[in-house]
Amino acid sequence: MKENPLLKLSAFGQSIWLDYIRRQMIDAGELKKLIDDDGLRGVTSNPAIFQKAIAGSADYDQAIRTLAQAGASIEAIYQALTVEDVQRAADLFRPLYDRLAGQDGFVSLEVNPHLARDTQGTVAEARRLWQALARPNVLIKVPATREGLPAIRQLISEGINVNVTLLFGLPRYREVAEAYIAGLEDRAAPGQPLGRVASVASFFLSRIDVLLDPQLEKLAAAGGPNAQTARDLIGQVAIASAKQAYTIYQEIFGSARFQKMAAQGARPQRLLWASTSTKNPAYPDVKYVEPLIGADTVNTLPPETLAAYRDHGDPAARLTEGADRAAGDLARLAELGLDLDSATQQLEDEGVEKFNQPFDSLMATLEGKRREILAGGQP
Repeated sequence: MKENPLLKLSAFGQSIWLDYIRRQMIDAGELKKLIDDDGLRGVTSNPAIFQKAIAGSADYDQAIRTLAQAGASIEAIYQALTVEDVQRAADLFRPLYDRLAGQDGFVSLEVNPHLARDTQGTVAEARRLWQALARPNVLIKVPATREGLPAIRQLISEGINVNVTLLFGLPRYREVAEAYIAGLEDRAAPGQPLGRVASVASFFLSRIDVLLDPQLEKLAAAGGPNAQTARDLIGQVAIASAKQAYTIYQEIFGSARFQKMAAQGARPQRLLWASTSTKNPAYPDVKYVEPLIGADTVNTLPPETLAAYRDHGDPAARLTEGADRAAGDLARLAELGLDLDSATQQLEDEGVEKFNQPFDSLMATLEGKRREILAGGQP
């Protein structure tokens, strides 16, 4: 019988996390089975995932009823539902977390997406969630906006684990890594321990190709001297960006500055590959998995991509292959007149709004269910 490809990834230093959570999968033992059978090492969530789970099922109706009848606000109901799911998932991963001495076994919960441009609001909400979750193996998701950077530094200095989300651009990635290391330095200065402070930098991939491919296709169709270059870059920019990010990771976390922190027990901020489902049906369904397998990385997969990799994944350490070509691809993109930094800033701005919309939709759903319950009806 063929060995499960997912189980082979840890041999190359990569952890697989699931980009999905729902109460029923915890209740039914599905999450525990993924941990046991597929070597799953973590879970990520976001407002869109919770919107689908809570608004799209009856799994939470009894809990909503109990909370509404107790007089809880909509915001309190949302936090109670999401915190309970993350706590229960974290408890399932706790044996792994303990066995690996805090290296893996994390579950992520995001701050309110409307705080993406509010540094102090993000810090306050992250502190509140960290205290409510009361688990060492959770990560608070903070967006990699300009305003998020000082929040990341502050939270790390307080020993609060951070999953930096909505990260698209290489210049911003350098700033994220800087914020993490500065936070560690702030924490180390008064002698606070560094050994259990955890962070990942979640680099979003497929959306880069979704944005740039049509522009490259247009240039290719126009003909002329740049047509072949444009054609060669279609579907390649996200992977090239990720490989360049890993080169930056090696530089930063191999530096003397970080090694000083490592000597005090600090761990590197791992790169996490996010947005890994293939949006273009012409592309392989494991396009954003196979080329990015490498040491000290995480790939967070939605259920469909996880199942696809279990079925036909081909694990091998490929992340450092073609690093020079990746740098060349990004240089050629600029030669075509396409500004990757502007594109990734656009994606960041759109990403904030894409998380606001499902969050607002979910809050409206909860408000409707709460009103119906208080009026004596069923949710």
